[in-house]
Amino acid sequence: MFTRSIVSGLRQASRVAQTSRAFSTARAAGARSSGVALPLGLATVGAGAFLYYQQQQSSAALRTPSAGVKGTNQERTFIAVKPDGVQRALVGEIIKRFEARGYKLVGLKLTVPSKALAGKHYADLKGKPFFNGLVDYMTNGKAPVVAMVWEGKDVIRQGRRMLGATNPLESAPGTIRADFCTAIGRNIIHGSDSYESALKEITLWFNENELADWVSANAEWTDADN
Repeated sequence: MFTRSIVSGLRQASRVAQTSRAFSTARAAGARSSGVALPLGLATVGAGAFLYYQQQQSSAALRTPSAGVKGTNQERTFIAVKPDGVQRALVGEIIKRFEARGYKLVGLKLTVPSKALAGKHYADLKGKPFFNGLVDYMTNGKAPVVAMVWEGKDVIRQGRRMLGATNPLESAPGTIRADFCTAIGRNIIHGSDSYESALKEITLWFNENELADWVSANAEWTDADN
């Protein structure tokens, strides 16, 4: 979105510049003696800058909120492949399942989180005896975390269903954890369990400029109700 705005702004500025050059050439002799060429150049730059600014303002106004829009096709959820899932080379399989379902990837990063970040992420578990071990496991750097934001209809609830139960042994067949896990301490993936959690987790792991607003060419084939 940002790149397209730059390109569009430069193209429009270029058209203004071409018009100015044509006008300047037609009056070349007079321009040289009177100094008209400099004002024309400044006008070209000013016009290009104004057009670019206007496009950025419009783009910002249309940007989807970081956590998406609850209950719409723009609903968003936070999904993280944990270090065990990365070590086991299951990242591609997990992305494949979400894409095949019709969901759109709008944020992706490979990172080793800090203890502060992991602590905030799992703040609701702080009183549990396994909290410190969990934070260390997520941050020790033996493998990174693949953090993602997915967008689509009912993606928070459906994403949790696709993951399966926290305990893989209680997960329904066909879910990610049932298919690939046997231990609760190595259940490979995390997903937001509510809109409030998605809002917290997306803004915790991603800056707004790290999320991409884009339109899928398949949207009419995955999102329509008729």
